[in-house]
Amino acid sequence: MNECKISNLYNLDETIAKNIFNGCTYPWEVLPRIKEYIIELGNSLNNEEYDKIGENVWIAKTAKVAPTTFIAGPTIIGQNTEIRHCAFIRGNAIVGNNCVVGNSTELKNVILFNNVQVPHYNYVGDSILGYHSHMGAGSITSNVKSDKQLVIVKTSDSKIETGLKKFGAMIGDNVEVGCGSVLNPGSVIGKNTNIYPLSSVRGVIAPNSIYKKQGEIVNKIVL
Repeated sequence: MNECKISNLYNLDETIAKNIFNGCTYPWEVLPRIKEYIIELGNSLNNEEYDKIGENVWIAKTAKVAPTTFIAGPTIIGQNTEIRHCAFIRGNAIVGNNCVVGNSTELKNVILFNNVQVPHYNYVGDSILGYHSHMGAGSITSNVKSDKQLVIVKTSDSKIETGLKKFGAMIGDNVEVGCGSVLNPGSVIGKNTNIYPLSSVRGVIAPNSIYKKQGEIVNKIVL
């Protein structure tokens, strides 16, 4: 279970949402808190650095937002972040500094740490993406089980009941998700891991791994 803990997945200094994790052991515990946290945090932001656009939407003055973007509140867009053509941000979204949210990418109830890239046709829902993580074109988080039951995080030797019906993926720092991959509900991807393209991922993937396919995961040499 240790690999699922916040302290082993994320560098909390790389998100404006650091304090949302206070008192939590596992990162998915904050998913129900995101909406109210954004409103509280947004109202405390420096208006010399952020513009408030509409109801509960704060956008850094240094961010670049395409005019075709749709952004619902509550949402915070960080410094030097680029929101590209036809991005669809449905609300409850914290997008960090130096991020890229690409064309036709959809975000909902998420935290993106700094330097995250979801640049091409991605769906990211009820998920947390760690510092410098990247989702390849067409890769998505699946956030509801087909049987509509509550999501359970499955490790190699145990199960953790989350109490959540909607839970996509917890993606650690410096993770690379290959194009066309699906991260199934309750996936937890450890730091510095690479997911091969066209993968269907479920359960907990150890840090410093290369996920080739289900049952074929090898250690990654991290320099």
